Order: sequence, then structure tokens, then C-alpha cells
Amino acid sequence: MSLFYVARYQGPEAAAAAGPEGAEAGAHGRARALLERLQSRARERQQQREPAPTEAAAPTEPATRKRRRPRRRRRVNGAESGSPEARQGKRRKADGEDAGAENSEDPPGEPSSGSSEDAPGEPSSGSSEDAPGEPSSGSSEDAPGERSASAEAAPDGRALEEAAGPLVPGLVLGGFGRRKAPKVQPFLPRWLAEPSCVRKNVNEDLVPIEDIPEVHPDLQKQLRAHGISSYFPVQAAVIPALLESAACGFLVGRGGYRPSDLCVSAPTGSGKTLAFVIPVVQALLSRVVCHIRALVVLPTKELAQQVTKVFNIYTDATPLRVSLITGQKSLAKEQESLIQKTADGFRCLADIVVATPGRLVDHIDQTPGFNLQQLRFLVIDEADRMIDSMHQSWLPRVVAAAFQSEDPTDPCALLQRRQAQDVTAASTCCPQMPLQKLLFSATLTQNPEKLQQLGLHQPRLFSTGLAHRGLEDTDGDGDSGKYAFPVGLTHHYVPCSLSSKPLVVLHLVLEMGFSKVLCFTNSRENSHRLFLLVQAFGGVDVAEFSSRYGPGQRRRILKQFEQGKIQLLISTDATARGIDVQGVELVVNYDAPQYLRTYVHRAGRTARAGKMGQAFTLLLKVQERRFLQMLTEAGAPELRRHELSSKLLQPLVPRYEEALSQLKESIKEEHKQRAA
Repeated sequence: MSLFYVARYQGPEAAAAAGPEGAEAGAHGRARALLERLQSRARERQQQREPAPTEAAAPTEPATRKRRRPRRRRRVNGAESGSPEARQGKRRKADGEDAGAENSEDPPGEPSSGSSEDAPGEPSSGSSEDAPGEPSSGSSEDAPGERSASAEAAPDGRALEEAAGPLVPGLVLGGFGRRKAPKVQPFLPRWLAEPSCVRKNVNEDLVPIEDIPEVHPDLQKQLRAHGISSYFPVQAAVIPALLESAACGFLVGRGGYRPSDLCVSAPTGSGKTLAFVIPVVQALLSRVVCHIRALVVLPTKELAQQVTKVFNIYTDATPLRVSLITGQKSLAKEQESLIQKTADGFRCLADIVVATPGRLVDHIDQTPGFNLQQLRFLVIDEADRMIDSMHQSWLPRVVAAAFQSEDPTDPCALLQRRQAQDVTAASTCCPQMPLQKLLFSATLTQNPEKLQQLGLHQPRLFSTGLAHRGLEDTDGDGDSGKYAFPVGLTHHYVPCSLSSKPLVVLHLVLEMGFSKVLCFTNSRENSHRLFLLVQAFGGVDVAEFSSRYGPGQRRRILKQFEQGKIQLLISTDATARGIDVQGVELVVNYDAPQYLRTYVHRAGRTARAGKMGQAFTLLLKVQERRFLQMLTEAGAPELRRHELSSKLLQPLVPRYEEALSQLKESIKEEHKQRAA
């Protein structure tokens, strides 16, 4: 056993009085007393830690054989203990200790040369292999796994339990299982994270007209005249909110404060157009002087025509006038419907203007007297697509025209609209007409960075989707939240090859008996080729709807399709945005949409206003996994797999091959005409 002791230095006077023999005897006596005390403590600990008799009955190793701990190599003068350099260092150290042992008079405080105890912190001389602080291999006092009794007599007065205790296994680098890093949840503003939830079942959650008495009686009469006896859920939520913001008249906000902007996200066909038409018309009924008070901006000409038609229905019996500026007429013709030149200047002829962005900017720049300083409502329909077209800088131009500064010497300068400032006593003392923005879309983005471009004032969100949507969007727009689909819409996908896609379309039209089928392609060329092929096949009333035709032709085609004169309408995404065609029974995605919101708007052309409808998507084998994963992550209803065997398509093959040969001839003739 390795024992250590520290001899107290008695001072020069005491050492001289006792003499050399007395000092040595006193040191040996104190060492023996310390040894006996430590041995008794070690025996007491061993008795306390001995196992119970039942456990001790198990066969163990012989008591005379001591189990040694695994050796830990230590470094001796910079080398490991097992290396030749370490062994040489040990031999040199041992030689030095032997040389020092020849001196019979040890200095005070050092162990005696005849003592079997080693110096503090050094291994026992009888075991050169044990690590520092480990029990000697020759010691019989320490039981296996017990601490050395000498731990109580460390030079610094502390127990060397850490060195004498069981070895702690070291940290092994590597071997960690691969774990997916937790996804960082984006922080959304409160108005986005906690929207006003709106029910989306337009069949079960209807609200009778009488339950919203705020609507003007004349408008209620118009609603009943057109067969509307109840409001859809989104209409019942948005109309009262807008009427409340204009309760004090359109010239000033409620309580003198600027009203909050509204954002509405609801499925296609849920009645969003009527949700802003009714309150805007009612708010402007009390106007005296004609000025542009409401501006509705839409992405396509066809959608603008549709909204203008709805406005005209509810303004026919009122003095309000609606003007459409989309570029379908010449700029001069549109100017005549907007502004009239008089001897005193210019007179406005429109209260409500429905426009596309490009044509709107043209009138701001080129139409004399076109004034937006009295603008009260700015409605942005299909808001997600309008945000994508912000590179045209149409919104900053509109806001600049609405807040255009006039001559400060003008007597009416006090009532001129100024840019929004911090709400203070000074900023609210001057009354001005508020500008309220209204955003509507079936796929409204929840990316705060994009919405920030609109400069919304204390916005409020009405949504039929889930409240907590994030920024992780499949197309990078932050819109991968769960979109709301019409309740009556059934989703299907048809696995097929590239060559059999036209046959699948013909089978769906001819064999399944649909009378109104809307087929979407990703390009104008694909739409034209499919149209020529189906036309050559025969037996189907087919038409093409794309930018190949002018506005008048497209309007006529849509009318014929709605009347049932066209069975199959092949289109690009031009009709996927907001176009309300009554009675569409089937939507076919001939080319799979690349983005989720494209699918939402395409499929939303059917199952509108609570009716039933089906959507079929033709998928190649390489497209199935990505497309199905995209819809699953977005929370879309499960797509049903619709298999079409070759036996079902085989009867169409002979006529299809003849149509292919005619298609080649038709394409050659078109190329010749273009070359000529």
C-alpha cells in the first residue's frame, strides 16, 4: 500500500534541543500512528461495502488474486509510459531515488529513506507499472474497486478520490446518428398568425340576407331580384366589416382615424367579388360630386370585364358610373369615358374604375384631368398575382397619384390628402379622406416581405384556410400553407405516357359524357397543337382560348362555351384566374402545373358556388412523385388514382392516327403562311 505523510517542521530551536535521534524517532512514531488510523478506516469502509450473504454466495475470483484496473499510460517527460523513452526516464528516475536513499539524513518534511511509503503523487516503488494515484499492485489492503486508504492523507489536505476511484470512460468522437435538423418556424405578425376564420362550406354555412341589416334596402332588393337570398360565409364576414369602416361616410374614417386594410383569402367560387361590390357601392351612394372614389385592379382583361359586369348590375338604379379601362379600346375612347373637358377645366365621368395595371399607368401618365386624389377604396383582386407584377411599379404610381400635392396656397389645401404619419394630436387635427386597400385572392401569400410592398395599414385578415401558414413554399413564395379548396371538388390523377395524353383527353370527353370540359396546357403552342388534333379527330365541338385571339374573339368564345355550344375548351392559364364560367363539369390538366397555386386556380374553375365538379391531372411517371408530394404538403385532399388501360383506349387509335397525319399537314401549311 502506498502511504504518504507530511512531517511538520518543528523549527530550528526544537530540532536542536531534540537532537538527530529524537527527531527521527518522533517522525517514525507519528508515521506509525497515522498508518494504524488509516488502516482502521479502510477496514471499516470495506465492511460497509461488502455485499449481502446471498450475493456473496455467487462464485467469484479467488480472494488472493487481485483484479487490476486497466492501465492508463501516462506521459513521462513528454513520452508515453509504454514507449522506450518512458522506460528509460523511469530508470533514470529510479537511479536518482536510489542515490538519494544513501543519505541517512533526510530533510525535514520528506519521507524517511527506510520508509516503505513513496513520495506524494508517485507510484509505489514495488510497482513501476501502476499509474499515479492508483493503488499499488502489491498492496493487500485495497479491495477491488475500493479507494486507496492513502487518499485521506494527501499533501494538500484533500482526498484523492478522483484519482483512486473508478475510471471514467473518455468521450468517443463520432458515432452520432444522423438527425434531421429541426425546422425553424417563421415568425408571423399577429394579424397573419391569428386571422378571422371564415367557414368555407358554401352549402351549409349560408347566412340569410335579413341577418345583415346594415346592407341598404335597395341593394337587398337587387340581390333578391338576381336570385340571391343568402350570403356565402366570406360575404357574411367581409361585408359588415367594410360597412363598419365606412359608417361615418366615405370622407372620413370611423372616429376620425384611418380604417384598417382588409385581406381576404377564400376558395375559388366562394363569392369574393360580391363581398367588395356590395359595400363599395353602398358607401358611395351618398356622393354628390362625381370623382374616382373606387379603383379595382385585376390581372387580366377577361376578369376585369367580369367584375365590371357585376358592378353594373348593382349600380344601374343609382347615379354611380362604372368605367372599364383594359386596353380593349383605344386610349382616346377610354379617355372619353373617364374625363370630359369643360370651360372650367376637367369633369370626371366615373365613380368606379375597373382596370388592368398597364392601362392604368397609361392613363395616369397621358390622360389630362385623370385625378385619383379623391380615391377612397383600392381593391386588388387576385392579389398574389398582382404582387408578382409589382415590377411594373403600378402600385407606387397609384399611391403617388392619390397623394399628389397641390399648391399650398389653394383654399382647399387644408382638406388635401397627405401621406400617413404617426398618430399624434397634430397629425389628426387635419381631416382627410382615408385610402383603404382591399386584397382578395384564393392563394393569398403570407410572406411578410411581399405583403410589405403593399404598404398595408393595420391590416386584418379573413381566411378560410388554417391560421398558421408558414413561409416554406414549394415555389419559393412562402405560400406552402394549406390552401382551401371547394368542398364539392373531387381530385383525380391519371398516370399515362406522353404519346397517350391526347387519347386520354378524348376518352374523358367522349366516353365519360361530360358536356363542358375545360382543358389547360402550359404553353400556347401545346394548346394550339391539341386543338388542331382534336379538331382533326372529329366528333367533339372544340375551341381554343389563348393569346392567339383578340379580346373580342376571346369574349365570344367564352360566351359560346357558357351557352353549351362548345364541349371542349382548350386554354392556357389565361382563364385560370377568376373567370366564372357557369356549368363547368370537368377540368383537365393536360400539362401538370408546376406550382401549387396554379393547380388551385385551374381546379377552381369547376365546383363553384357550392356545386360539384371534378379535376383530372395527366401525369407522366417522372412527374407523379413530385406532384403528389406537392399537393400532400399543401394539405390538398387526397388525389384518386384513375387507371385507363390500353384496352379502353384501343378503339380510338385508328382515328387518332389519321388525325396525327392531318395535324402534320396543318402545321406545314401554317409554316408556309408565316413564311409568305
